[in-house]
Amino acid sequence: MSSTVLVIGASRGIGLEFVRQYRDAGWRVIATVRDEGARERVQALGAEVHLIDVAQPASVSGLGGRLDGERIDVALYVAGVIRRPGALVAPTQEDFDAVMHTNVLGAMQVLTQVAPMVEQAGGVFAFLSSSMSQIGSVQSSGSWIYRASKSALNMVVAAAQNDYPRATLVTIDPGWVQTDMGGASAPVKIEESVSGMRSVLASLTPGDKGQLLHYDGRRAAHW
Repeated sequence: MSSTVLVIGASRGIGLEFVRQYRDAGWRVIATVRDEGARERVQALGAEVHLIDVAQPASVSGLGGRLDGERIDVALYVAGVIRRPGALVAPTQEDFDAVMHTNVLGAMQVLTQVAPMVEQAGGVFAFLSSSMSQIGSVQSSGSWIYRASKSALNMVVAAAQNDYPRATLVTIDPGWVQTDMGGASAPVKIEESVSGMRSVLASLTPGDKGQLLHYDGRRAAHW
């Protein structure tokens, strides 16, 4: 029986590349996307697709029911948004809510529904974070809200690990990747980032539980 991976946020970029690489490796892939156009792209790769908008709590609330009875070997929370102004500009409520709802609240709502399925399989639940979440190495206020959201996500996952001891919960930094968010000048190709993250997630140890990891295998020296 093939292993099962769930990709939350597979519409494009890193999420879509996770679908492609896991399918190429022979895995059964379940994915969530936000719209019909994305559904067609992901289905064309051979994945099972559900329409979910993680920024909308009512949309997320039905995910557990759709996945009822599944054993998830690897779950990935890839969904994320960014707003770029730094600390010279006060955030608007609209920008703050957009980032925090997707990057933090959505992750918390998905976690409580999916983590029991991951735990049943003794699997891995990884949430995409960022090196910009690390408080000990801040060199700029750029993307102020995004930084705060990813630091919060690190805490969400580290805390939740205590309630799901048979699963391995981690946050993982994909690097600065050539995506719509990262830009064309980013140094890491999307294929390299996803391949690296897959390798890291396949070689986790008990000591990695609740930790922030990097796509190239480094463990975060400080948060």
